[in-house]
Amino acid sequence: MTDFTTLRTWGQGILRGEKVSLRPLHSDDLPTLTQWWRDTGEAMLQQDRLALRPTDAIAEMFTQWSSNDSPSGAGYSIMDGSGTLVGHLTLWGMALPTRIATLAIMIGPDHQEQGYGRDAMKVALRLAFEEMGAHKVELQTPEYNTRALGLYTSLGFVEEGRRRAAIFHQSRFYDHVQLGILAEEYALIRQESAQ
Repeated sequence: MTDFTTLRTWGQGILRGEKVSLRPLHSDDLPTLTQWWRDTGEAMLQQDRLALRPTDAIAEMFTQWSSNDSPSGAGYSIMDGSGTLVGHLTLWGMALPTRIATLAIMIGPDHQEQGYGRDAMKVALRLAFEEMGAHKVELQTPEYNTRALGLYTSLGFVEEGRRRAAIFHQSRFYDHVQLGILAEEYALIRQESAQ
């Protein structure tokens, strides 16, 4: 195979996983994404504080996250095999010299626990490390989101620290857990999974 053929084939699959594919945000995604973001149960997993914002402000936020007009980040709608919107992810903030990208992902409540988040995370890591040239991908999640913590650590993320008592819900403080995965850790995991 020539480099041309190899890269063409690789490029055709860069935004695809086993269960999901990533595509640019469409305007008709915004009502669903906005609804998920405004769902107070889901907000506890995505936001430090419960503060329902106007619909147009949330739509603008997703539009900005998905503008893909800078090499420092990317944002995409997550689609299942039938073309149904199941979530959204964004990478942002990557800059020289550190090349650290921050990752955020949201899977709609009706689409959780079906493997879409895991598959989308794998696609996001491939995009970040193999195409965007990230040296590290980091993310954060509340300590009570044990499902997300389990997913992230199973993909190779390592806990790097905690912002103690950084979230306040239901009359109680919770930690924000910071996790990261380095390019060499990702490469080793990819190599081991290919064997």
